[in-house]
Amino acid sequence: MDLVEDLVNIVGHKNVITDAAKSLRFRKGYRSGKGDAVAVVFPTTLMEMWRVLNVLHDHNIIIIMQAANTSLTEGSVPAPGYDRQAVVVNGMKIKDLALINHGEQALAFPGTTLFQLENKLRPLKREPHSVIGSSNLGASVIGGINNNSGGALIRRGPAYTELSLYVWIDEHDEMHLVNHLGIDLGETPEEIITNLENRNFDLDNVPASERHGSMYDHEAVVRDVESDQPIRYNANPKELYEVSGSAGHVAALAVRLDTFPMDEQTQMFYIGTDNPDELEDIRRHIMTTFKELPVSGEYMHKDAYKLAKKYGKDSLIVIEKIGTGHLPEMFALKAWGERFLKHIPVFKPYFPDRLLQTVSNVFPNQMPKRIDDYYEKYDHYLQLEMAGDGIDEARAYLKEYFGNARTSGDYFEADANEASKAATHRYVTAGVAIRYQELKQDSIDILPLDIALASNEYKWFEQLPKEIEDQIEHKLYYGHLLDHVMHQDYILKPGVDAHALKAKMLKILDERHAVYPAEHNVGHLYVAAPALVEHYKKNDPTNSFNPGVGKQTMSKHWGAY
Repeated sequence: MDLVEDLVNIVGHKNVITDAAKSLRFRKGYRSGKGDAVAVVFPTTLMEMWRVLNVLHDHNIIIIMQAANTSLTEGSVPAPGYDRQAVVVNGMKIKDLALINHGEQALAFPGTTLFQLENKLRPLKREPHSVIGSSNLGASVIGGINNNSGGALIRRGPAYTELSLYVWIDEHDEMHLVNHLGIDLGETPEEIITNLENRNFDLDNVPASERHGSMYDHEAVVRDVESDQPIRYNANPKELYEVSGSAGHVAALAVRLDTFPMDEQTQMFYIGTDNPDELEDIRRHIMTTFKELPVSGEYMHKDAYKLAKKYGKDSLIVIEKIGTGHLPEMFALKAWGERFLKHIPVFKPYFPDRLLQTVSNVFPNQMPKRIDDYYEKYDHYLQLEMAGDGIDEARAYLKEYFGNARTSGDYFEADANEASKAATHRYVTAGVAIRYQELKQDSIDILPLDIALASNEYKWFEQLPKEIEDQIEHKLYYGHLLDHVMHQDYILKPGVDAHALKAKMLKILDERHAVYPAEHNVGHLYVAAPALVEHYKKNDPTNSFNPGVGKQTMSKHWGAY
């Protein structure tokens, strides 16, 4: 029987896309990358997902597991060079979600989003692993686990679990359903899936497990400011476990995760300075002496602030005025508009983005006056968010620290509006380089890097040699200062060879013993470290799921035969 016909028989015609134009948004990466696929399939239940995967396996098809497709390194889309045909299996229609043990843990499924989980937990005064960043884009919970994503919330670490239900193809090319959820759901795949979907178990009496549902020792790790190694990056061997860090080399059907008590009171301290060493002094004091760890510590440089104020303005307005709940639909609408308008000669590429940028100019400045005043006065900013007793700790320390005449900076306690605007402004900075490139109609290249620096590196702020500096039009520095994970986006001057410059930049990072990428996984842009390759091979001995990530072989059985 024909492959497409088999898939249609399982999920129906409306859930199989074979037209290349219609499937493009699922075959094209968020920033870059594009590949071919026979079809994009949208199972609507776990049972359909299981049957789809079996059909693809029977037809010897490469399986690209996909959720919200928010990867910045091409890791959730097909790539050129496969030795077999590929199919994208998008799980976003399986939006199931269950809270277990009175909300202390959650069961998330292929289409469960961080935003959805956050809303479900809010009445219980609890939170998921992450409540900022990619949640605004509709990122999925399982996608985060696949990539050990996040970590901006200092006390929680990267997305991680040892409790999962996943589809595995063994070294003999046989497909299995592995139940490591710690819940007795039966023996056969059909029993397990049926019992899970129908909740044939006591949701509030799920047995405790020796396996962990989050990074259990992260506080000790993140407080180690004397380590000569990076302390948070998503290829850390300590954080690779089955689905966690698998980069799609298994098909995750469900994960069991810890949730966290919501802070009753938080306070953002907005810090400005001309000397980045002062921010490092603050970091080291907080991480080694404070009883309470911060909620987060987000850094921005003056140039990033300036460009985000102009090119991220429309995104900030949408998030602040409309909220994040409709963002995934809005991104889908924008993608449809781009696909439709590209066939009309009068419209230039990226017309929706050009229109949004133009419309945003009609609106007044969105940034609060005190924050803008710091932009005029200082080069470096830290959004330090504290909770509970940590608020008084930070208040006393910062008052004493900046009371010293030798310091160049200052701080203020942000009100609710200032804190919200500052956090959203920092978030939208991640899309500024892309927007800038789109408005310039691809006449320039961008080079986005996210890096993990050694925890004890005092001079963390980058100083580039003139030879490299002269090839860059704009530099956007922002990131998570407290654990030395930085995002560095470079907008290059016209005509600069991005690949050649990247090689020089990475050489400098190697000399600094930095790890890259820190948060976005290797995708198809970076070489996977040996421990990560070993993890991929253990999860996927036949190289049937998402082959080629980490710049590894795309051949079946990893080219062993």
